[in-house]
Amino acid sequence: MRILKAVLGALSIALMLGLVALPTVQILVREVFQLPIFGLDEVARLFMILGVFVAYPLVIDAGENLVMGEFKAALPAKALRIVDLVIGLCCAAACLGMVWALWEALAANPRNRTPTLGIPFWIYLGGAAVGFGGGALLHLARLGRPQSEAKIVTAS
Repeated sequence: MRILKAVLGALSIALMLGLVALPTVQILVREVFQLPIFGLDEVARLFMILGVFVAYPLVIDAGENLVMGEFKAALPAKALRIVDLVIGLCCAAACLGMVWALWEALAANPRNRTPTLGIPFWIYLGGAAVGFGGGALLHLARLGRPQSEAKIVTAS
């Protein structure tokens, strides 16, 4: 699990660095040399989309996803355990539902490509499926553990 988290973290950082670097390079090359690089914006969009989905399991693992802190803080311990279990099951089911929907979308349109560079859509959909699949597994792995109240941030 530690190796997987390290790989996802490194990949997320690389994608975010690319997301910052590509538009910067595009602006510099376009303004200094008057030579825009064809399709660089499409690659930057790919990095942004993949970065979000690759980082999603890391957010779940860190317990940084949104919770209804005020509601949960008002519950007795037994009800809180039940609510955490129901929330975890619902989140895992939603993630698995997304994986199924992505698979169906890919099966219905296996040859779709982006208009400029022809990047296959399976790259986008595959990244999303990996993120949601990992999210489902992490939600299921957290079912038996109490959720940390220390990380709950409430609006004041």
